[in-house]
Amino acid sequence: MSFSPTVSRRSFLGAAAAISALAMAGCAGENATTDGAAQQGGTLNIDFATYNPLSLVIKEKGWLEATLADQGVTVNWLQSAGSNKANEALRAGAIDVGSTAGSAALLARSNKSPIKAISIFSQPEWAALVTAKGSTITSVAALKGKSVAATKGTDPYFFLVQALAEAGLSTKDVTVENLQHADGRAALANGSVDAWSGLDPIMASAEQDGASLFYRNLNFNTYGFLNATESFLKEKPELAQTVVDAYEKARVWASENPEETAQILASAAGLKPEVANTVILERSNLGVSGVPGEKQQAVLAKIGPTFVELGDVKTQGEVDDALASLLDDSFATKANPANIKEAS
Repeated sequence: MSFSPTVSRRSFLGAAAAISALAMAGCAGENATTDGAAQQGGTLNIDFATYNPLSLVIKEKGWLEATLADQGVTVNWLQSAGSNKANEALRAGAIDVGSTAGSAALLARSNKSPIKAISIFSQPEWAALVTAKGSTITSVAALKGKSVAATKGTDPYFFLVQALAEAGLSTKDVTVENLQHADGRAALANGSVDAWSGLDPIMASAEQDGASLFYRNLNFNTYGFLNATESFLKEKPELAQTVVDAYEKARVWASENPEETAQILASAAGLKPEVANTVILERSNLGVSGVPGEKQQAVLAKIGPTFVELGDVKTQGEVDDALASLLDDSFATKANPANIKEAS
């Protein structure tokens, strides 16, 4: 997915009189909004995900912890198992920043989730249609009347929808089993479903074990979005900027160190090295610009009507409004990896 500033206000304690205490608090408020170094401490709740390699690099390197330590900010990492889970956590306020596919971010905003996309973490080919070893299914058309595992609200699900439409079919022509990504792979392996709309790196691992990616289409994959809640962006813009700065540092580092990035992914996801290499070296464009803009809007404009057709969003107007307000490039355009400290 998506995943920044460090806002904090100084706490002024021990004022001798109420008037002086209020005056000092007022100064603290001014410093919090005008001085990027002023921090109020607290916790940054941010996700990491195996489908977001840059998040794994940032977590592994300890850059956010090193940068925010002097400001009294604790970094709390929570794992997202899929875009749908990241969106649930964002909506619940369990995380401030989370990574999703672009399609999932647009769907969430269309359904009134108060999030903004503040950075792009990759342009991946992370979704494809998969069958088990020995399957006779070799085309999308052959899925008619079959069962397909997919995680609703994620890129693989919308990949399936688009693939079916291209073949003259719809979700009514198949039985969609709504399973989380890892469970979808397991269902395919044990024969509970005929096909699976997969997600890397789980998909690459299944491929190594003999599964077949029988339908691929880069254009049906949306970008990886780093999203933040509107309340977080309003209340702690400096902290949000620090997160985006860290992502920019990770982007540069991963582009220069793809093999080590693959090693970090392999360790975090429990993958064989060759599987992680496939994901990072062959199916992840981590060097894409982090600034959300016209390219992402164009991709999402194509998939937006699908939400209405499927009944996931009531009206196209809601989708259009969400697309017009989803992207916030103000942090990524100012991203500076030099602001991020190395862990000691």
